Amino acid sequence: MDRRSFVRTLGAVGGSLLAVDTLKSEESGNTKELYGILIDATRCVGCRTCEEVCASAHGLPVPDTSDMSVFDKRREPTETQWTVVNRFETTAGELFAKKQCMHCVQPACASACLTKAMYKTENGPVIWREEKCMGCRFCMVSCPFDIPKFEYNSAVPKIQKCVMCWDQVREGKKPVCVENCPAEALLFGKRKELLEIARSRIYSEPDKYVHHIYGEYEAGGTGVLYLSSVPFEQLGFNTDIGTTSYPELTTGFLYAVPIVLTLWPAFLLALSNATRRNEPETERDV
Repeated sequence: MDRRSFVRTLGAVGGSLLAVDTLKSEESGNTKELYGILIDATRCVGCRTCEEVCASAHGLPVPDTSDMSVFDKRREPTETQWTVVNRFETTAGELFAKKQCMHCVQPACASACLTKAMYKTENGPVIWREEKCMGCRFCMVSCPFDIPKFEYNSAVPKIQKCVMCWDQVREGKKPVCVENCPAEALLFGKRKELLEIARSRIYSEPDKYVHHIYGEYEAGGTGVLYLSSVPFEQLGFNTDIGTTSYPELTTGFLYAVPIVLTLWPAFLLALSNATRRNEPETERDV
């Protein structure tokens, strides 16, 4: 990239940071039905099959599912494990809950990404595209669920997180965790239909479920939805997350921050582009 291209990239991205209302309108304009996963915590038996098949399908270290000591402390998804199952002592006894990327309807990680490396596909899954990433890690600090993880110990680090088995989903298949859950605690489908199923379960068995679908409104709505027999805070969920999407919450902030803070990310992007040699200038969006 020559000097002129460098300056052009710097100016274009700096300007785009101030045009947050345009970004917001683009996100709200996606009318395609989104896919998601409904997780019924009342059915989860803690077998960790989802952990095993996820790792195997995505080339991650396969966990020892016979090791029950992992339940002694609460775990979070990591760069080597995209989904984890935790055990909780609740007012309804011992319960298990699966945790992974929530695939937000309006994901903060994708909105914060200057290069569209973190990308909301038109069908719902939020994926990470290595060839577009410049390593700023804004996706990590912007996520309200603290999901994207960075490979700090790798010579060629990547951002790691659940992608809802996007390659399978776009071929009409289910995510491997859903496909292999022996307890049928996971259900894959269109988000709108999953919400109807969740409401039907609550209506049919009102004493079995708390009357709340986690993810219906949290953070503006998520693709991963949960049902539970106890209040969600007993399963380690953040129940103070609010119902406004995080891209909307940051709109005012972006207008208020000093100019140096808005230009610094643009400078990083321009620098990243300048270091790429002999790459075709075509954009490949999924």
